[in-house]
Amino acid sequence: MTTRGVLYMHSAPRALCPHVEWAIAGVLGTRVSLDWIRQPAAPGTWRSEFSWQGQPGTASKLASALRGWQLLRFEVTAEPCATAEGERYSCTPDLGIFHAVTGIHGDILIPEDRLRAALQRSQRGETDLEAELNKLLGKPWDDELEPFRYAGEGAPVRWLHQVV
Repeated sequence: MTTRGVLYMHSAPRALCPHVEWAIAGVLGTRVSLDWIRQPAAPGTWRSEFSWQGQPGTASKLASALRGWQLLRFEVTAEPCATAEGERYSCTPDLGIFHAVTGIHGDILIPEDRLRAALQRSQRGETDLEAELNKLLGKPWDDELEPFRYAGEGAPVRWLHQVV
């Protein structure tokens, strides 16, 4: 069973671009050469995006391979398939990584226990419920990445397939 998804590299310093390709190649098991274009939302950085196909769990492997690099902004998505829900990972230098399970239409699915925990923290006065829900939905990551998404409209997309 395979799934497919997209990796959006929203911004990377030029010096890291070959390292990003090597990290992706290590996950996909095939040579990777991305088409990099300038990122106008952050002068001096570059962006790229491509579609991939692989086993369920490939999105998490891609996110894990890239997450430790402080200067990257990226998102990885995976479509749901017969054996796995969809996934979305977002990462920024300031916020770190966000993970969400997604349904067939791309909606974020929040597990009951995470909702209950947010409600309890709010009831104890530790946090604001709205802020907790916004974090569960990834709003801080969306807010930070939105200018980078618009800057990438019209970018080329390349399909890559994982060797299985």
